[in-house]
Amino acid sequence: MRDILKTEELDIPEGVTVEIKSRVIRVTGPRGTLTKNVRHVDMDIRALKAGKDKTKVTLAVWQGGRKHVACLRTIRSLINNMVIGVTKGFQYKMRAVYAHFPVNCIIQEQGRSLEIRNFLGEKTVRHVKMLDGVTVSESKAQKDELVLEGNDIENVSQSAASIQGSCRVRNKDIRKFLDGIYVSDRTTVLQD
Repeated sequence: MRDILKTEELDIPEGVTVEIKSRVIRVTGPRGTLTKNVRHVDMDIRALKAGKDKTKVTLAVWQGGRKHVACLRTIRSLINNMVIGVTKGFQYKMRAVYAHFPVNCIIQEQGRSLEIRNFLGEKTVRHVKMLDGVTVSESKAQKDELVLEGNDIENVSQSAASIQGSCRVRNKDIRKFLDGIYVSDRTTVLQD
């Protein structure tokens, strides 16, 4: 059954500006600017002034089916993640796990790429490039821990997935060979 009108609202905090022009969303905050193109989703997206210094984003779907209405919450979450990204930033922590051969992680190009050596004692060197706006660094507090930071949650999480995917164990029993680099913690750069 189609609903005549379904809406979602999102309050934008102070210090963050949201510009929407023909379903291209641009969010600017203290940490930088993020842009997202959502032209593939057919919905009304408006940034409204709600009182002084208050902004509200309203999303509306007219005559939408079940799957179409589900896009409302998705786009709302995308905008919310962009707001969190430009205010607090995203931080993923990854731990190198090994049973015998110690995995060496070498950071190159000022944190723009990562080189992984001696994984399961293999001679091959794995290179992982970070996506735009993502930097990787070694943790000061914890041994064998990598810290990925950036404003765009998609780029940060995809960079973490690329690191984890490059260390997949092949042709062995993965229940026994648990070596790899895994995400251990997901937080924001600035803590509340």
